[in-house]
Amino acid sequence: MQNEYYVREQEIVEKTEMEKEKELVRAIITAREELKAANRNFEYAGEDLVDYYIYQIKANQAKLNYLIKMAKAKGIEVDMIMDIKFSLWDEEEAG
Repeated sequence: MQNEYYVREQEIVEKTEMEKEKELVRAIITAREELKAANRNFEYAGEDLVDYYIYQIKANQAKLNYLIKMAKAKGIEVDMIMDIKFSLWDEEEAG
């Protein structure tokens, strides 16, 4: 009996540079928001969770630093990030 299941091959579509930059900016915005949330949570954490939030803050800061370094290498500036951030909000509200 032949196997009834098969894997359908799909063409891999390469992202454009603009799509890659938007994805990088989204990741920066998300990392920044996660860092802010971890800082807020740390302020109100009970003694059992202090170490957890310290770890989260350090991890989020390292991720944000890495993403910003990548953005600088691509020539993305803070103004561009803010412009894209606001345009992404508009897209999300529309769609």
